[in-house]
Amino acid sequence: MLTDLELIKQQAQTLFLQDEAKRLLYVNEPDKPEAPRFFLGRTKQGNIYRFRHDLPGPLIKHLEALAASEPISRALHEKPAHMAAFEDVLHEHSAVRRVWTGPAYRFSEVRWSPGVVRITDANADLLDEGFADWRADLATCQPCVVVVRENRAVSLCCSARTSAFAAEAGVETLAAFRGRGYAAEAVQGWAAAVRETGRTPLYSTSWDNVASQGVANKLGLTMYGTDLHIT
Repeated sequence: MLTDLELIKQQAQTLFLQDEAKRLLYVNEPDKPEAPRFFLGRTKQGNIYRFRHDLPGPLIKHLEALAASEPISRALHEKPAHMAAFEDVLHEHSAVRRVWTGPAYRFSEVRWSPGVVRITDANADLLDEGFADWRADLATCQPCVVVVRENRAVSLCCSARTSAFAAEAGVETLAAFRGRGYAAEAVQGWAAAVRETGRTPLYSTSWDNVASQGVANKLGLTMYGTDLHIT
């Protein structure tokens, strides 16, 4: 089993495209959205940090000194000790536009559910009603699975970001079918499919997304770390 620190490193490699110096280039999605200027991953075993490639050298050195002195904490629900300082330093470069933070979870046992259907080119039409945006990226978001009810896909889980080591879950449920446990069923099936590829399934969300945290709790996932993105 991977340690928490090894997992957070795999997650960073999966979330972002990076150069040889581990500078962040883009978010690891097909349209290559802008990466955050600063990423901090915290676990009870240690922290990792990454900087966007276009930050000035002196600014990176300042941020690196702060990040290196960030205490290793067991209270991962609390804000980083240097949270305000990170924002202040970045603000000297340009105004902080977005701060995103939330928990990252590990799977223990995963199993395939009979109610979950794996999506391939042969049955991709199941995505046409409600999940058309995912169908457009089907080739890059595999494995992709859905829960089918009433002859239609009602909940979907795909690989929102992938690497050679891991895949990060992206989950969506039609509004009329929420609150019935379908998202958890889809995520569980997706995780089993990812494990079949030899990669690690990862699940993370924001502290504001109570519903997504509820899915993690329903599945019995274990929080191994927290992510901080500042753009």
